[in-house]
Formats: sequence, structure tokens, C-alpha cells
Amino acid sequence: MVNDNVTLRRERNLLVLLGLVCVALVGGALYLQFVEHQDPCPLCIIQRYFYLLIAVFAFIGATMRGWRGVRALEVLALLSALGGLSTAVRHVYVQSHPNFSCGFDALQPIVDGLPPAHWLPSLFKVAGLCETLYPPILGLSLPQWSLVGFVVAFLALAISLWRNRRAR
Repeated sequence: MVNDNVTLRRERNLLVLLGLVCVALVGGALYLQFVEHQDPCPLCIIQRYFYLLIAVFAFIGATMRGWRGVRALEVLALLSALGGLSTAVRHVYVQSHPNFSCGFDALQPIVDGLPPAHWLPSLFKVAGLCETLYPPILGLSLPQWSLVGFVVAFLALAISLWRNRRAR
């Protein structure tokens, strides 16, 4: 029983760390938007939502007292990471095919119509195009870095769920 409590505490600490990393990544995106004037496209905004969903599920999971709640919220965070991963893959694809658009006209009204875009328009309103290439950071484009972030989050959650599959 003592070992189970230690393992659960470690799991909750991992969730807090994951949530903080996701919030920091969104903070980095906001820095690039407001300081470096790199306008977010529809796929960028969708990735912000997925990072924030991972963070919310991770923080709520960290407050759970039992394994059932922790695991349920880890699964929700894992699904959010998978959604973000697929969005980032799409964004990398769009940027690697220069004459291909993300569908600015098609995605923009949908993304701009979501409630957070009305509550905090400076953070969640579309202002750019997906195919716009900004200078790389350490050799990778922003969508590639986002893809790395989602892969790391997905793997951390998947490994954690697999490692603790016996815990109840």
C-alpha cells in the first residue's frame, strides 16, 4: 500500500509537470505572436487548444486521490495529445508543400467562432496563414517544434498508462 501511494504521488507530480510544460509552450507561442509578430494561423490556434486541454486534464488529474480518476484524466490528456499531434502533422505537411493552403477561408470561421475566440480574441483569433514560413528555431519550424511537443506528451502519457496499468 505504501508503494502504491508513492507511485500515485509520482504520477500526480508527472501530471503537474506535463501541465506546466504545456502552459509554457502556449506562453512561448504568445511570445512569438506579440513580441516577434508571428501571426497565428487556424492550425496554430487549434494546437493551442490541444496544449491547453492537455494542461487542464493534467492539472485536474493531479488533484485526484485515487487511481481511477488519475487514469481517466490521463486518457483524456492522451487523446488531446493525439489530436494535437495530428494537427501538427497536418501543419508540417502544409508548410512542406508550398502551393498548398490550410484552407484559411474554410477553417478560420470555425476557429474564430469558438467561444474562447470571443472571450480572448487576442489569444484565440486567427490572424495568419498556415503556409507562412517564419524563421526556424534551432533548425526546426514552429509546427515541427509543436509536433515534437505533442509526441513527447503522447509518449509520456502512453508510457505512464502502460507502466501503471495494474494500478487501480
